[in-house]
Amino acid sequence: MDGITLTPLKQILHPKGDIFHVMKKNDDGYCGFGEAYFTNINHGEIKGWNRHNEMTLNLVVVCGEVEFIIHNEYNFFSAKLSKNNYQRLTIKPNLWLAFRGLDSENIVLNLANIEHKSNESDKRAIESFEYNWKK
Repeated sequence: MDGITLTPLKQILHPKGDIFHVMKKNDDGYCGFGEAYFTNINHGEIKGWNRHNEMTLNLVVVCGEVEFIIHNEYNFFSAKLSKNNYQRLTIKPNLWLAFRGLDSENIVLNLANIEHKSNESDKRAIESFEYNWKK
């Protein structure tokens, strides 16, 4: 789907604590820096649908496992990210996003290219698009 990139990320395993790379300024997907924030999502809960009109999202799951669903009004794209599938999901503006927590504790990091503005995104109820979350 246009506007989405999955980038495998480097993990450096160390007996005293592991290192998980997220992004460098010369990486694909980097398009400036506006803010970074964490969001958590409880097991089985779904957040969405949100569509950013200007913001590019760079999402990394730092704890747990999260299923991301992106919708472009025609098709759905699905990706499950976790420590075992450690990738960065880049989502360009104008795509609908919802996500579901799959573990007991789930934390997502977003490195956004612009600061959050309340009037920059659109929201819809989770029932707005017919997606089978039970599969």
